[in-house]
Amino acid sequence: MAAMNTLVRVMARAAGTDALGAATGTWTVQVCEVWADILHPSGREMIAGGEVAIVKASIKMHRRDDVLEGMRVYKGSAAYDIHAVLPDDRNRLYMMLVCQRVVA
Repeated sequence: MAAMNTLVRVMARAAGTDALGAATGTWTVQVCEVWADILHPSGREMIAGGEVAIVKASIKMHRRDDVLEGMRVYKGSAAYDIHAVLPDDRNRLYMMLVCQRVVA
């Protein structure tokens, strides 16, 4: 079993939308602070008229009902957008978050 030895914060956007209905709120609503295991199975950098870095990650944590797709996970100042929340088929006590690192 992977060691869940990284303290992370799961954040949601504060309420707010622009004229087109897109979310404009900042990431200020803390949903939870939990121990997790962060895996970086892939990363890709492309240079074609500009540099783009894409870092994907899987984050394993204890199962929670309040962590949803569209939220963000922070490990210190590093931010990861949650793209999917999946159950851990091997152990129902956990869940896997499919994430992409936010590169500013």
